[in-house]
Amino acid sequence: MMPKATKSRQRHHRRQHGPGERPKVINKLIEHRLIQRVSYEEYRAKVRDVYGGPQGAMLAACSMISLHTTLGERLFQKRKFDLAGLRNILDVGSGAGQIARHLLRYADPEARLTCFDLSPEMIQRARNRVKSDRPRFVVADLMHLPFADDSFDCVTCGYVLEHLPDAALGLAELSRVMAPGARMLLLATEDNLSGAMTSRLWCCRTYNRLELARVCETLGLRWHKELWFTRMHKVFRAGGICVELVKQ
Repeated sequence: MMPKATKSRQRHHRRQHGPGERPKVINKLIEHRLIQRVSYEEYRAKVRDVYGGPQGAMLAACSMISLHTTLGERLFQKRKFDLAGLRNILDVGSGAGQIARHLLRYADPEARLTCFDLSPEMIQRARNRVKSDRPRFVVADLMHLPFADDSFDCVTCGYVLEHLPDAALGLAELSRVMAPGARMLLLATEDNLSGAMTSRLWCCRTYNRLELARVCETLGLRWHKELWFTRMHKVFRAGGICVELVKQ
């Protein structure tokens, strides 16, 4: 039997897009398609170049200008995603340390924080930005994590799955290192116009909300609740995919 939450999302999807409707042609034209045209190794090398170069250096500023830093902080500040009581937190694709800074501010003082990124340059920028000896910084690949099974009771994954050809490849590995009952804050670029523009800028792909929910559920990651930066974002279905997942 299909879970009630999934049925509800399907009904919303039909209301928003109509049965069988594809993303608009203009979105397809704008969206970056390199990940579909070259091997994953070639694409990953391109991602390293993007984030290790001038664009990566501007990432923190771009996050501030787009308000993602401010709005993202509210998720923790208002306890929409509650960090209280968590002891071992993994920040996926730490980038310039945008989410890591929030975790240091709102997680319990005794919580252990591990930050990793594919780019050594981005890890160094995160170190410089957070200005704290508390996190452990690791250069790692999301597809092959150097952590034991059931290591973390919390994962934050902000705009990282977009750099994988298949979300299941990364989510399966994250599920492996999450303890039963662990929670994940997942943010991903959605397959709409603003998502397509983001895709063009950062050489990434986009995801369909309903399809991503199905992938999560097949991996034992329950789509617990959708989160929104503000009421306005919820009304206009804007801001991309933001959801709390729970490992079964």
